Amino acid sequence: MPTIDATRSPIRVLPTLVANQIAAGEVVERPASVVKELIENALDAGSTRITLDLEQGGIELIRVSDDGSGIPEEELPLALAPHATSKISATADLDHIATLGFRGEALASIAAVSRLSIRSRTAQQPAASLIEVEGDSRAAPKPAAGPVGTSVTIRNLFFNTPARRKFLRTVATEQDRCLDAFRHIALAHPAVGFTATADGRTVIDLPPAQSPRDRVLGVLGKELANQLIDANADEFDDSRGVALWGLAGLPSIARGTNKHQYIFINGRPIRDRTIQHAIAEAYRGLIEPGRFPTIVLMLEMSAAGVDVNVHPQKAEVRFRDSSLIHSVVLRAVRDSLRRADLTPAYSALKAGWQGAQLTPGSLEVSSDLPGTGVPIQIPAAAPDDPGALNRFVEYFKSPQAAGAGSPGFQYSAMKQAIEQASPPDPALLDTKPASRVLQVHNSYLVTQDDQGVVIIDQHALHERVMFEYLLRRVMSGGLESQNLLAPAVVEATPTQLELLPALDPLLTRIGVAAVQTGPATIGVNAFPSFLFDRGVDPIEFTRELFERAETTPMIADIKRGGEQAMRDVLDMMSCKAAVKAGDHMSPVELDELVKLRQEVERSSNCPHGRPTSIRLTIKELEKLFGRA
Repeated sequence: MPTIDATRSPIRVLPTLVANQIAAGEVVERPASVVKELIENALDAGSTRITLDLEQGGIELIRVSDDGSGIPEEELPLALAPHATSKISATADLDHIATLGFRGEALASIAAVSRLSIRSRTAQQPAASLIEVEGDSRAAPKPAAGPVGTSVTIRNLFFNTPARRKFLRTVATEQDRCLDAFRHIALAHPAVGFTATADGRTVIDLPPAQSPRDRVLGVLGKELANQLIDANADEFDDSRGVALWGLAGLPSIARGTNKHQYIFINGRPIRDRTIQHAIAEAYRGLIEPGRFPTIVLMLEMSAAGVDVNVHPQKAEVRFRDSSLIHSVVLRAVRDSLRRADLTPAYSALKAGWQGAQLTPGSLEVSSDLPGTGVPIQIPAAAPDDPGALNRFVEYFKSPQAAGAGSPGFQYSAMKQAIEQASPPDPALLDTKPASRVLQVHNSYLVTQDDQGVVIIDQHALHERVMFEYLLRRVMSGGLESQNLLAPAVVEATPTQLELLPALDPLLTRIGVAAVQTGPATIGVNAFPSFLFDRGVDPIEFTRELFERAETTPMIADIKRGGEQAMRDVLDMMSCKAAVKAGDHMSPVELDELVKLRQEVERSSNCPHGRPTSIRLTIKELEKLFGRA
């Protein structure tokens, strides 16, 4: 272990260079940090064009040039002084910061760990002025040639702090981070032109005066044009509230990291857990766990409603009313997803299908389901018909369903539950008419819509239907239970027995009555009628539920209200209750299930987030068959 010298040293003021290098430790983490600070200064100067030049990933050279208002010659030394700024002058100014930079330590900190020069000219000056700094050596400004605006050049970053320099990553990694920071800021400022070069090669070129959507597509890629949907909200009134515009990606383009989530407040890129939680809630059930949506959100609000002075790099903020921000983001993103057709196009086909020759329109011809002898004679549902779920329930409770199709469809009490629960807003649901349906290998359904052929995973779709039914029923009071003649005995670990009291409120809501009956057993005295009708084993279900409670944060969530825990249990119930792959379905069952896809919210994905349907568009079919 290293020893500490306890000899007392006198208190003294640190040299300016050392103090600035310490400050640089917070402000200048890597070349990308320098890029961010310099671009923000350029935007605050009113620039319409900004150029970034990099060499060796920004380690050897970073140059940011703009056509902004410039810095007068007499103020150049002050621009490099610690805590010198033109953007605030009093404590009260911190309550309504309207600029991206304001602290006044960025240039001083950067100059302390690099060789820095600033060339700048205002519209009133006949020529530009140049000032150069290396460590604590600073020359006086001198005349130079240059246009109106400012060019800041950073060479040999961390040349005098080798301990910091050795922690930098490879040139390629540092370059990518610099360009990511550049793109991130460019997203929020479509009126400004942005150009970036790396080792003399132009890698980003975004013209000025773009629309917000064009700027997003210019940064993220034009191939996403059909994968991003508009999200809007306007609750800004009398200098209060918030207005929002953004582009939300379809669930099919969710990524493995949150790198493609771009959030801005008044043009400032930020990270914020409140907004990220709202985004996750809006996409819940539409993407698989561990994946993150692609989304760009731009919020505008009064500068007094947000505190941007809570993070050394100004990457995080604090809202005066975080609950308002959460509700606005959640509602705007959720409503945009509700209005969209979320069925993904299956554009990844690499070869034509083998075997049967399927052509556009062939599904319009009535044919017999294999092995049934029953022709498909099913009329399309009317666009304004909200009763498919009731008809679905009524049919599968009727005697004609016995012995036909999958017997598990016969469940009781659903019709009463649907009548008691409030139906979803028809304006938010897909009400396109259904078409004829073909079951393939007792696992997939094939039908058509106005865009092409739709292939449906019958288990995934029915799982979503079951989940929405269970959720609506629980929210309206709880699930009916059925008493068992004798308790179903479940073996339990000591930890699971300890969890029983905490789980009891959740178990009661879903219709499970369970008590400890021995030193290592739990007795189930009542079980949801719904699961009984679906043939679910009480012992197996209860054992799995307690295993989940033991290995997941379910108990912690119950203590916070239990919404996520309830959804997780309903997800498990719907998975067990849904028709399985391999189950044969009758023509009426097929038709009603496809109609439910049009009437149940979020039917594009199962509760796990996997797609229930994939569309093969007419254009894709034409390409596969050589017609395009």
